[in-house]
Amino acid sequence: MITIIEATSKQQLRDFVTFPFTLYKDHPYWVPPLINDEMETFDKSINPVFKSAEAYFYLAYKDRTPVGRIAAIINWDEVNDQKKRKVRFGWWDVIDNIEVTKVLLEKVYELGRKNNLEYVEGPMGFSNLDKVGVLTEGFDEMGSMITWYNYPYYKEHLEKLGYVKEKEYLENRFPMSNVKTDFFEKPNELIKRRYQLRPLNFTKTKDILPYVDKMFDLFNSSYAGLSSFVAITDAQKEYFKKKYISFINPEYIKFVMDKDDNMIAFSIVMPSFSEALQKAKGKLFPFGFYHLLKAKKQSKDVLFYLIGIDPEYQSKGVTAIIFSEYNVTFRQKGIQNCIRTPELEDNHAIHNMWKHFDPVTFKRRRTYKKLL
Repeated sequence: MITIIEATSKQQLRDFVTFPFTLYKDHPYWVPPLINDEMETFDKSINPVFKSAEAYFYLAYKDRTPVGRIAAIINWDEVNDQKKRKVRFGWWDVIDNIEVTKVLLEKVYELGRKNNLEYVEGPMGFSNLDKVGVLTEGFDEMGSMITWYNYPYYKEHLEKLGYVKEKEYLENRFPMSNVKTDFFEKPNELIKRRYQLRPLNFTKTKDILPYVDKMFDLFNSSYAGLSSFVAITDAQKEYFKKKYISFINPEYIKFVMDKDDNMIAFSIVMPSFSEALQKAKGKLFPFGFYHLLKAKKQSKDVLFYLIGIDPEYQSKGVTAIIFSEYNVTFRQKGIQNCIRTPELEDNHAIHNMWKHFDPVTFKRRRTYKKLL
């Protein structure tokens, strides 16, 4: 018999967070999150997303053994402002038993029907800065700190339960040896002169902080056209600023400014923390912090996390400036491989931006949808 409990106490939430550590124990490609970081994500007193979203966390047990988990989520900004009558599910992990998946998803349906919503979509988090998608290809590739890993049967469970593909995401990579500088070095100076633009580089994190709010404003405006986008609120800007900026090498954050000192483009690249997180085993202490700090300084793989360009400049070659600046930084750091985080398959503008690097798609993931 399968029993479902709602995780409400601190210990139950910890059990929710740590369930995948058992499911993927010693798995070579699963990258564990930091346990305390996950706990803060689900803490209503810390994470400002709960001002505009609600979430319920469920654990499934069979014979007193945990066998699955799921978060049922409503992003009320999405429902009220975008008129998308959607209930989300995320942080879904399960043993290979479709009955467990079925009873967990029933809790999501209950939340959706209670609020007169029309359909369910997942896996996805609260917002666009959370992890997204169930992995459908690339099971023998290392995960990352900003994606979920899962076994192949996850997709099978959803499809057997009547889910259909909603959005497809691609993950691509290319070696630095693929980078031919001609296509961005030649137009770089021309574009800077024509539009009176200048790059902004950093060596210290504290120098970045005064620009972060502008960066998130630009993030909101540059991504607004995507079908899945929900804007980041002011409270979330402060939260993400504290949570993520210190994780990122200051040299890996690039801004482009106009003659009036307005930000018209930004890019965030992160060192790969995958192997460091595997060694940390979910904990910063006693040794996790050391592994992460070492990866921050020495990792030869980087992840392109976010690129945003003001809509007014999106067809004017501004990426040449960004790529030129990164080329200098990456050569100095000895970077060997560039990895792109999940990008919507139908986001043709972003794929065109990378085509000169001959990227290879090495993973696919998707969200699934079902009418209530």
